[in-house]
Amino acid sequence: MAEKILLTGGAGYIGSHTYCELVAAGYEVVIFDNFSNSRPDVLERLEVITGAPVTCYTGDVLDRAALDRVFSENEIAAVIHFAALKAVGESAEKPLEYIQTNVSGLITMLDAMRAADVWRLVFSSSATVYGEAEMLPIPEDAPRGYTNTYGFTKLVCEQTLEQIAASDPRWAFGTLRYFNPAGAHDTGLIGEDPNDIPNNLMPYIAKVATGELEKLSVFGNDYDTPDGTGVRDYIHVVDLARGHVQSVRALIETGTSHTVNLGTGTGYSVLDMLHAYERACGHDLAYVIAPRRAGDVGSCYADPAKAAQVLGFQAERGLDDMCSTSWNWVSRRKNT
Repeated sequence: MAEKILLTGGAGYIGSHTYCELVAAGYEVVIFDNFSNSRPDVLERLEVITGAPVTCYTGDVLDRAALDRVFSENEIAAVIHFAALKAVGESAEKPLEYIQTNVSGLITMLDAMRAADVWRLVFSSSATVYGEAEMLPIPEDAPRGYTNTYGFTKLVCEQTLEQIAASDPRWAFGTLRYFNPAGAHDTGLIGEDPNDIPNNLMPYIAKVATGELEKLSVFGNDYDTPDGTGVRDYIHVVDLARGHVQSVRALIETGTSHTVNLGTGTGYSVLDMLHAYERACGHDLAYVIAPRRAGDVGSCYADPAKAAQVLGFQAERGLDDMCSTSWNWVSRRKNT
């Protein structure tokens, strides 16, 4: 009988793609989502992609009774915990909400898992835990810190998992530090779908490409990078989803915790991304150079060696693939 995996926030951008990869790998999957930053119709699209009905509970990770119901009605082998607030700028304006959802939500989940005798959890972390990175590419043993409330919550969650793992050998955690997810599913049925002005570069460029936004603001062109614009490690969301499958499989099979970067190890600049998107959509995109933003760094990209060693993970898809699948997704959405 296939192991059953619980995905909190499973209807969101990364969660929905991971759902597809888990089903393709033979797992049964249960989604738990409050739909605060996702749309219920994604469940119908997941059914089309996978050819099977989707099991979903609507609820919040702060609601212990709702979590207990999921565990009592399903024999869960492991949890992949995506449910969190994730906008860096908003986190500075609403620190209490971010700490409550991201930190207290994780603790509520862990308490419900312990009560249900479930001891395997993959945690959705972030490269923001490296703060102002002191080395490039960034290895997992780089110093940790934070430059915003969102990064603070991810760092506190990581430290919480470390304390718990050290206290009880039954626990095993896969801590996955994402770099910059981008792109969409090859079917064009699911992708990044922010409810408001995007926080990330690619969906912002996508809205310029569809005409929803007039132009892209490029924050700074005087960094010590090949073209002066900020360089980041973008990873295709389907590659990222595969990393979660490999992480949860390793936890179930070995019972040993791991912490790894999920990135490509290649840095792309803002203008690299813009020009790749122009190739994907077939026309030029307007942009203006704006002042640097406080807290932004010139370059940030992963050392992906440990993920390859521990999980056998390697990103397979490049920037043009990220842009073409994103364009397929947003142009389909605009025309429906």
